[in-house]
Amino acid sequence: MSRAQQGLVLAILEDRISAACRRAGRSRASVHLLPITKTVPAHILRLAWEAGVTSFGENKVQEAVAKREALADLPATWGIVGHLQTNKAKVVARFASAFHALDSLRVAEALDAHLEREGRVLDIYVQVNTSGEGSKFGLHPDALPPFVEMLERFPHLRPVGLMTLAVFTTDMDRVRPCFALLRHLRDQIARSHPTINTLSMGMSGDFETAIEEGADVVRVGQAIFGHRPTPDGTYWPGLADSRA
Repeated sequence: MSRAQQGLVLAILEDRISAACRRAGRSRASVHLLPITKTVPAHILRLAWEAGVTSFGENKVQEAVAKREALADLPATWGIVGHLQTNKAKVVARFASAFHALDSLRVAEALDAHLEREGRVLDIYVQVNTSGEGSKFGLHPDALPPFVEMLERFPHLRPVGLMTLAVFTTDMDRVRPCFALLRHLRDQIARSHPTINTLSMGMSGDFETAIEEGADVVRVGQAIFGHRPTPDGTYWPGLADSRA
């Protein structure tokens, strides 16, 4: 993909985001596009940067580190959006601007300890399983309030929002309730924790519906970079396909 092609793809995506915002009566500025770059080589990300992309999201820490090093001359920010094991927390604490998939107190504790050593604070999105699918990570909705309360133990974590993966289908009548539930949970949590006010939801196949339901961050990969050759189970264990 050339720089011109990358720019055209991003322009088409921008039109779709803007149209979804208009349908929802929202400002385009209220939605942040986080390009998901799993399996996308660093030289393509450089073209995306030249076309105006300034932040990238990675599912795998190893990939994020390698690409960050390859693009060290660019002041890009990096978010981690996939399930994290405690042994990777040290690396994430060094460079990530946000972590979109927190659903474990063990991971929270590990991140906080390493962030303290690094002298950093990390934006956190708590992942909620709104589809009820056993193959997905994330807290049960009923577990969210006590989990958020316990995050107050970790001063180097800054909870800013909630994240979810909707059911994997082209039927938006099944997808939409997943997003509506996360918005409802956010509204409830924000009453006692007003800094938790952001929704990270929506991927290539459903980001327009997510925006209509209140998404503040949409995580889009294939709609920007095309189909991936790597099996999605590498990134989302137990799932047959992924549309991030």
